Amino acid sequence: MSVHAPTDEVSGGLKAALSSRQLTMIGIGGVIGAGLFVGSGKAINATGPGVVFVYAAVGVLIVLVMRMLAELAVAAPDTGSFSAYATRELGPWAGLAVGWLYAYHWWVIVAFEAVAGAAIAGKLAPGVPNWLSALVFMVFLTAVNLAAVSSFGRFEFWFALIKVASIVLFIAVGVAAIVGLLPHVAAPGMSNLTGHGGWLPHGFGALLPAALTVFLSYFGTELVTVAAGESVNPAETVRRSLRSVATRIIVFYVGSIAVVVTLLPASSAEVTASPYTAVLTRLGIPGAALIMNLIVLTAVLSCLNSGIYSSSRMMFSMARRGEAPAALRKVNSQGVPTRAVWICAGAGFVAVLANYFLPTDVVFSFLLASAGAVAVVVYLCVAVTQIACRRRLGAAGVAALPVRMWAYPWLSILTLTLLVGVVVGMIFDPASHKPLYLTALATFVAVVAGVVWQRRHAEVAMRDI
Repeated sequence: MSVHAPTDEVSGGLKAALSSRQLTMIGIGGVIGAGLFVGSGKAINATGPGVVFVYAAVGVLIVLVMRMLAELAVAAPDTGSFSAYATRELGPWAGLAVGWLYAYHWWVIVAFEAVAGAAIAGKLAPGVPNWLSALVFMVFLTAVNLAAVSSFGRFEFWFALIKVASIVLFIAVGVAAIVGLLPHVAAPGMSNLTGHGGWLPHGFGALLPAALTVFLSYFGTELVTVAAGESVNPAETVRRSLRSVATRIIVFYVGSIAVVVTLLPASSAEVTASPYTAVLTRLGIPGAALIMNLIVLTAVLSCLNSGIYSSSRMMFSMARRGEAPAALRKVNSQGVPTRAVWICAGAGFVAVLANYFLPTDVVFSFLLASAGAVAVVVYLCVAVTQIACRRRLGAAGVAALPVRMWAYPWLSILTLTLLVGVVVGMIFDPASHKPLYLTALATFVAVVAGVVWQRRHAEVAMRDI
């Protein structure tokens, strides 16, 4: 038995049109979202300056998971990514369960980002109704995803480039202020790091909930492997992209958060509301709020764009394996699975209607909570799949792999243990109970559906013999 050969996705109707630089930026853009620019403020406030170490530690865990996924993806690039690998190594029940959970997660995110983008647009153009802005965003990005994968790649490349350039510039300006190179801005020294209660003003107990928040904010890096089937020279492209994405994300996250906590007290209300805006205002940057609103809007649209793409490709891949309705395999002349795209975009259009007719807070709160811990499920699936794959290949005498997990099996086991620790941590964190329990319920339903589906198909296969 040998390592599986790369899947020829072109034979399934998709087009190999994504370049290496596009795939790299897609991976970076998928994880740099509004959660970093706005949501990080709560983690900073709850933890103190020591949140930098939380971002670094969780970032290392994500790098380990991505290395495990890289080993699987480079050996056999597939649009279904971890879902396809789970089907191969653990059984169709696992691929079906994690694939549908992943698609569901992005449906919820697409709906949420459509409404969130409209809310930000309302600040930039107060006269435009939010529902109309959300409708414009959905129509535009649905059209982008229906046109061709190259169209999605171009837009996501520029969305990601804007976010990356913004963070790089933010870090550069912040470092200049920290060392006293900016005129009219006094260098803060260590006052904001060691003052105001020190590195951990709320004690070590604040680290756990912060780690859980940070862990979920890193989700999106796996998008590189979902897009692998539509990239040129997928194995080499995925290898380079994952290596680049993992290191750069840690630099961007840890570097920018370090700038925030060095320049401003972690306990300030401005940091909690919008840490990056607060820093730009502190440095006297004209139009700081406007700049950050534009950047956050870009992040939201990028996430919306990625959500439509990734969920549609996941459903397409599952349909090819018989784990989703066969109709979702249909592609147009440009190699786009149009029906899958429309289903994913439909979540956003439903959100537009809800935003027009109904108060959506309660509904969105429930949906977001039910998909809130899917990242943990996906990464656990990646870890278990990689360990199972290496055991199978080892038993078959296969030693040569294009990319290997470092220090296997010890780092693989450590990564799996840490991921289980994240779940245990959520059990002991009251704020995480709702997303944990609702995601557990969704996972249970998906697994049961997968087991029933697998048994029925096994019975049909036995009758046909």
